[in-house]
Amino acid sequence: MDKVYIFGHKTPDADSVCGSIALSYLKNKLGMNTEPRIISPINSETEYALKYFNVDVPKYLNDVKVQIKDINFHKNYVINENKTIYEAFQMMNNSAITGIPLVDDNRTFKGYVSLKEVASEMIYNENLHINTSFENLLTILDSSEYIRFDDMISGYAHAATFDDETFIKELNIDKESILIVGDRESIIRHAINQRVKLIIMVKGKKLSPELIEQAKSNRVNIIMTSKSSFKIARVLCLANPIKSIKRGSATITFNSNDYLTDFIDRTSKLKHTNYPIINNRNVCLGMLRTIDTHEVTRKKVILVDHNMLGQSVDGLYEADIVEIIDHHNIGDINTSTPINFRNASVGAVNTIIYYLYQENSVEIPDYIAGLMLSGIISDTLLLQSPTTTNKDRIVASELAHIAGLDLNKYGLELLSSGVSIDNLTANQIIFKDCKTYKVQEHTIALAQVFTTDYKLFVDRVDEIVEELNRLAINHNYKVACLFVTNFLTNNSYILYSDNSKKILELAYGINEITEGELLKGVVSRKKQIVPNIMNVIEHS
Repeated sequence: MDKVYIFGHKTPDADSVCGSIALSYLKNKLGMNTEPRIISPINSETEYALKYFNVDVPKYLNDVKVQIKDINFHKNYVINENKTIYEAFQMMNNSAITGIPLVDDNRTFKGYVSLKEVASEMIYNENLHINTSFENLLTILDSSEYIRFDDMISGYAHAATFDDETFIKELNIDKESILIVGDRESIIRHAINQRVKLIIMVKGKKLSPELIEQAKSNRVNIIMTSKSSFKIARVLCLANPIKSIKRGSATITFNSNDYLTDFIDRTSKLKHTNYPIINNRNVCLGMLRTIDTHEVTRKKVILVDHNMLGQSVDGLYEADIVEIIDHHNIGDINTSTPINFRNASVGAVNTIIYYLYQENSVEIPDYIAGLMLSGIISDTLLLQSPTTTNKDRIVASELAHIAGLDLNKYGLELLSSGVSIDNLTANQIIFKDCKTYKVQEHTIALAQVFTTDYKLFVDRVDEIVEELNRLAINHNYKVACLFVTNFLTNNSYILYSDNSKKILELAYGINEITEGELLKGVVSRKKQIVPNIMNVIEHS
């Protein structure tokens, strides 16, 4: 069963991370194979919740782009470099592929041989130099009858085509010679006396007991085969190891983790047909043909707490979106086929996930209940945010009961864990929780951090504003601002880039807004921040 990755948005808060974990647990109970992931580092509040309930931080998911390992390439299509040229040719011929990667005994990539190079060896090799294993020769000659003294055979092959007297007088043979011979006793005796490396007996001819003893005495290797001299001469050079073939330029390889888009881009310039695929240890996994790149297994994903492309994982459109669970406005993500899309106007995505448990009659473990409660507390500011619904309150109370927690006590502890900005740069403060939104042809960046005391930010206003201006210029943001929300007083202070000033004045009805302006009762990005700013831009 294909694995399905479940993850929240690029600024993973407690609601999205805990919701991903809770939804993954539910889906696995229902028979799916899922795994929760994060696509950015978690914040301190989320870290507090995970440690409190002794749950590991989900693994990091860099992207869901199609990689070579997701393609149905010719896995395990390799040949040991010591196998015969003939075996390599047979493998290519049977697979209808015009090349093959070579590997050693550990499957380490050693090179690549093309069918063209094999054909060249078969046609143009005239000297019949043999340097191969005895086993390879047995394979080529289809023989099981032999006398063997050496594991490796090296020498030049000669066929006994002259008459006996001429052959013995005119042809110099020695311990580096390989003789192809039929029923020619005098020549065979002469070859044994010269201690040739190997005698190949053709057409099933037999040696006399006397010659056999003499061959053994002189340690002469002998192979008996049913093949003719002509056939042996044709195939003998193919007993050499495939690594011996003269090859062209260095082979271009790709890593199994490389992206398909990069593969297509590079190969369109290289113009080759086949490419060996290796892993990080240089182990060859097989070969990919350019014509096979359409046979792709896309990664399957479920999106939690978001449905906007800019807030999701890189390469999302190269994946199969199986399902979306969210409580925000409908965004810009499209799918090629119908999917399950659960969206509700509630304060936290974990409230929706709670009802999914109820609908499927799956019991919620205490630690999962604690995580889900953490998500609801975080997104509703302990049920004080204007986004909070009666459903959120009911679900939070039930989850607190399951987890055995005092809702208010734990809630204050959780929210307080995320307020510190000590040792954080201005950029890190902004991106603790920063989301981008598309408004017509514009992009806006709206960040929000929570605190119990705005005085923690007063001395750093200039630094934060400077960073907001830098982000607005570098990323062409129409608006870039940071809302510093005090969850004890339910008010927010706003810091903004220079180009945001007029839009914010219109959004909140302020004649002359200043950095650090107090916005009373403004705490919800979803209901009080995003809609106000979007409305001004859309009607300006």
